[in-house]
Amino acid sequence: MSKVILFQGDSITDSQRDRKCDGLCYGLGNGYALLAASRLLADHPNDGLQFFNHGISGNRVVDLYARWKQDTINVKPDILSILIGVNDTWHEAQFQNGVELDRFEAIYRMLVEWTLKALTKCKLLLMEPFALPFGQPMTWEAKFRAEIPRRGKIVKAIAKDFNVTFLPLQKKIDAAVKAVNGNYSHLLMDGVHPACAGHQLIADEWIKATKEFF
Repeated sequence: MSKVILFQGDSITDSQRDRKCDGLCYGLGNGYALLAASRLLADHPNDGLQFFNHGISGNRVVDLYARWKQDTINVKPDILSILIGVNDTWHEAQFQNGVELDRFEAIYRMLVEWTLKALTKCKLLLMEPFALPFGQPMTWEAKFRAEIPRRGKIVKAIAKDFNVTFLPLQKKIDAAVKAVNGNYSHLLMDGVHPACAGHQLIADEWIKATKEFF
């Protein structure tokens, strides 16, 4: 039986996807969504898997909520992954237009509840937001160090409360950085956006976390 898989989030998910090629290879961008989809399509060539990437660069959780009906519910995914949270801090630091922790949690919970009620058979994967203290985050290091882990804990708690899958990423990325003695340019380009190896790491973890979904 065919499955529809949808990736949702911000620029980390968007990864320069072609909006005109929704549901096709170029529509998956050049990041973890493409890598995960490519692996699964190769491993399950006869399962009728359909992959969509609806991540939008710059999105905060409130932006997801505003477009959730059209870009998620109407797609009717069987599997949905969400990666959001960095811009909720970043935009406050840079533009004074972020999303406070309590409001971030409230709206994120609304998204999950809405999805599970509308799509009763949908499998959800909530991905932990992450950051490293260099590049852009270094400019606001104290805020990033304080808030990103707290947003990650919020996402983990939401996953637990709704009995959906949580994908931890921060410790995996930290371990990868440590393993290369600080030469992390191939992992994250600016402390937030993954480079090639960073996207591959996320894709590998995504596949592991969703193994039972396929």
